[in-house]
Amino acid sequence: AIFHADGRLAEGHIALAEVQGYVFAAKRLAPRGARRLGFAKRARELETDAEHLAWRFEEAFWCPALGTYALALDGDKRRCEVRTSNAGQVLFSGMVRPDRAQLVASDLMRPHFFTGWGIRTVAYGEARYNPMSYHDGSIWPHDNALIALGLARYGLKGGVEQIFKGLFDAASYMDLRRLPELFCGFRRERRRGPVLYPVACAPQAWASATPFTLLEAALGLEFDTARGEIRLRDPCLPEFLNDVVLRDLRLGASSVDLRLRRHGDEVSLEVLRTRGQIQVSIVLTH
Repeated sequence: AIFHADGRLAEGHIALAEVQGYVFAAKRLAPRGARRLGFAKRARELETDAEHLAWRFEEAFWCPALGTYALALDGDKRRCEVRTSNAGQVLFSGMVRPDRAQLVASDLMRPHFFTGWGIRTVAYGEARYNPMSYHDGSIWPHDNALIALGLARYGLKGGVEQIFKGLFDAASYMDLRRLPELFCGFRRERRRGPVLYPVACAPQAWASATPFTLLEAALGLEFDTARGEIRLRDPCLPEFLNDVVLRDLRLGASSVDLRLRRHGDEVSLEVLRTRGQIQVSIVLTH
């Protein structure tokens, strides 16, 4: 599944795009623990490492001709210039510049990626694209959920709503309305459901988390333990979802029950019940 634009398989030690993002995220989060343990110097070093990694990533992985990030670097540090959903998981890590995040997001929501049911792992038109392939063109709900979190991180809620609706509609065709590990990446057509992948696991743990993750992305849920506050940043709900109740949403020893209602493009918040000391707020950044 790791290949060059002409279809040749990548050889040697392979550096995947999203793995760089996860290393970046680790180097951004680890300093919190380091400071609590009294290692202030190590915390600063990790933050510097993260900034350097982000700069090196932009230099090594950005493909101007594609308008997105390369899938990987091969053992000779040559870019695998292939459009894949891996770039969406890079958004999830928060490593990329806002202007390039916008370009990546726009590309992921075009028809060569977004089928109407979800985002394919490999875009239509790439050398090894196959909508029935396990990795080279199928739709993975958990992959889409991580991409949705990435879009939300950069304030791109329109894409979040599209992914949410696509996967919700797909689930309506599934046994027990349960999203499987993956399904085929064929384009959505009228009066036809998604094409199942015959040996996909169902139930499957990371697929079962997808609806919750999509809701998290749509509502912009943030938890601030230091301030005892739950925030909803630019919350939105897709058009099929008018009313949501979240029960026992926990922050430390406290918890809260919330009701969210959709009013066109806006969302209202009602606090149904609180237990302990907790604050809940909506933050609008646009």
